[in-house]
Amino acid sequence: MLGVDGWRGRWAGALLDGRTVTLLDLADVTAVLAVPDVELVAIDMPIGLSDDGVRACDVAARRRLTGARSSVFPAPVRAVLAADDYAQARRIALAGSGRSISAQAFQLVAAIRALDEALGDPPTDRVVEVHPELAFRALSPAVRDRKGSARGTVQRLRALRTVMDVEEALADAPQGLPMIDALDACAAAWSAARLARGEGECVGDGATDSRGRPMRICF
Repeated sequence: MLGVDGWRGRWAGALLDGRTVTLLDLADVTAVLAVPDVELVAIDMPIGLSDDGVRACDVAARRRLTGARSSVFPAPVRAVLAADDYAQARRIALAGSGRSISAQAFQLVAAIRALDEALGDPPTDRVVEVHPELAFRALSPAVRDRKGSARGTVQRLRALRTVMDVEEALADAPQGLPMIDALDACAAAWSAARLARGEGECVGDGATDSRGRPMRICF
């Protein structure tokens, strides 16, 4: 199973086989989808996109993540994918949904667009949208502190240690891969394995978008 998290214009991957996890530096979405022998890809990036408002899955995820709600960025409306710059994205978002788009969310637009194009029509069900913080909370109720903080990092390491050999993976991580992205990719990989076994959970209202992509977040 493969878990994937965005990383500075690239992708951090975590390939999970039993308890063994291997961290990967993946250049683009094509590289992500080309990783061999992967049954399911769990990616921390919006897939199904609303045409006219906030996705129900984003609202539900924020409700579940007490103390970490800011980690759930509202996904942009689909029309924003056509924007060339932030000013245009804000205008499109306001026209389409009555809400602007944050600068942080706009930084994800290029990656969302690339993923959307790669999924094709009809979309493959081999790729699912996940959120690492939902996975961490499902792994352990002790995960409470902000990721990146000393306490939060240890909490996440302890949670992952119960399901995979995370320290060994970190010791052999690609050069320069940040701890936050490595741990998030590992959490996504655990979500992929869980979903493949039919044990995963998803939040959302069951809706699909105009391209047939499910608007849901799984873990």
